[in-house]
Amino acid sequence: MKTLSFFIIALLCLSFSCSSKERNNMENKTIVRIETTYGKIDIMLYDETPAHRDNFIKLINEGFYEDLLFHRVINDFMIQGGDPKSKNASSEMQLGSGGPGYTLPAEIHPHLFHRKGALAAARLGDNVNPERESSGSQFYIVHGTVFDDVQLDELETRLNNQRKQQFSSKFFRDLEKEYIDDGKEPDYKEISEKMNKMVTEHLSENDLFKFSAVQREVYTTEGGTPHLDGFYTVFGETIDGFDVIDKIATVETDNSSRPFSPVKMKIKLISQP
Repeated sequence: MKTLSFFIIALLCLSFSCSSKERNNMENKTIVRIETTYGKIDIMLYDETPAHRDNFIKLINEGFYEDLLFHRVINDFMIQGGDPKSKNASSEMQLGSGGPGYTLPAEIHPHLFHRKGALAAARLGDNVNPERESSGSQFYIVHGTVFDDVQLDELETRLNNQRKQQFSSKFFRDLEKEYIDDGKEPDYKEISEKMNKMVTEHLSENDLFKFSAVQREVYTTEGGTPHLDGFYTVFGETIDGFDVIDKIATVETDNSSRPFSPVKMKIKLISQP
């Protein structure tokens, strides 16, 4: 059976994120530190994603992440780790499918988006994971790149076209099934007309994806990976160690995006309310 890996798909497939003032005030915040081969990364975990926050803390306290690798690194995109199989893994071993034996329900919030330094959960693709449940242990930290408004406009259009296509496919299958269940030959012209009407009604102007003013400000200044918004659970953000993310993101990798020189991690809890 083919091994499935938890990974981040570069999909061409929102309110506000923490303000600078909020990020500078770390009282009553959960802070974790990822010690790596290249330095330390401090991350604040979000209270809005309690299942992911609490699970991450549990695994840290159990020593789960001790000496695991950042096994998938893509410059201008993200750095990924958390596969328990990566501990003491040979250079030939395929990584990316390991975990603690469970997944987590998605906790996707529009105001928690993929700015540079965002901490998010890896997961299996939509084709086998339509509920977008997260890996129980694998995560990625956004490296990303800076976008301009024209690029963000294009992403909005592509994302909305993709959403329309997804709903079209679903409605088409449902309508076709109705004919088959009734023992009738599908009338594809009628199905197509009904499908288009259903998509139009379902995706009103207010339902279409649109980057918020805050997202645009962040993505055109700090950068990030906006095409992942709404598809993966973001459950924290970097507050210190952006230079370390840059260093890891630019290491030399093989054809599987695995660093030639192992990038190890140790994670510990720094503060908790």
